[in-house]
Amino acid sequence: MHREKRQAMFREIDLYPVTCEKLSAGRSDLEVLEAVIRGGSRIIQLREKELSTRSLYQLALRFREVTARAGVLLIINDRIDVAMAVDADGVHLGQDDLPLRAARTLAPNLLIGASTHSLEEALRAQEEGADYVNIGPIFPTSTKTCTTPFLGPAAIEAIVPHLKVPFTIMGGINSSNLEEVLARGARRVAVVTAVTQAPDIAAAVSDLRSRILHFPSQSK
Repeated sequence: MHREKRQAMFREIDLYPVTCEKLSAGRSDLEVLEAVIRGGSRIIQLREKELSTRSLYQLALRFREVTARAGVLLIINDRIDVAMAVDADGVHLGQDDLPLRAARTLAPNLLIGASTHSLEEALRAQEEGADYVNIGPIFPTSTKTCTTPFLGPAAIEAIVPHLKVPFTIMGGINSSNLEEVLARGARRVAVVTAVTQAPDIAAAVSDLRSRILHFPSQSK
C-alpha cells in the first residue's frame, strides 16, 4: 500500500488502541487484537518493549495477517526493522528512537508517527516529516516508566493550532475523562488500559468510538 492511501486511512480513525499484554487482564495480544477489531477500530499499535526481536517479529507477523484481512492499519512501536519486515502500515517512534529523517529514508511508504511532549518537539517532528504526532502524556499513566510529567488537557489547545499534520493524544485517557480531552479538540484518542483492561474489550472500543464520533464536531 502506498503512503498516500495509508495517510487517507489514518485521517479517518478515531480510537487508536495500543497493546500491552502485561496490562491485558490475562489476555494475549492476539485476543486483544481480535476484540479490538470486533469493536470497530480501524487501527492498532503493537507495543511490546520487552520481547526479543524474534518474538516480536513472529507476533507482528500474526498481527499483520489479522489486520490485513480486516482492513485495519497496523503500526509497530519503536521498531522500524520489524515494521518493514512484516509489511506493517507504519512505525511509531519515541524521542530516543531512530530519527525521523533516517526512518523516512529507510521506509518511504510507511506511516511514521512521533511521540512528542511539548510544542517544540511536535513542531520538530512535523518539520522532519512525521505523518502524525502524538501529544502526551495528558494525564498520569501506568504505561510509562519514564519521568515525563503529564501535560494536562490544556496542552492540546496549546499545541494543536500550530500543527499541519494529524495528531493523536495519549496518556491516562479513559471513559471518565474522555469528554475533557474531546472538548479541547482531540478527535484521535490513543489508549492502552481503557481498552486492554476492560472486561469486554470489544464493547469498550465500540463505546469509546461512539463517544468520539458523536461529540460535537470541531475541525480535525
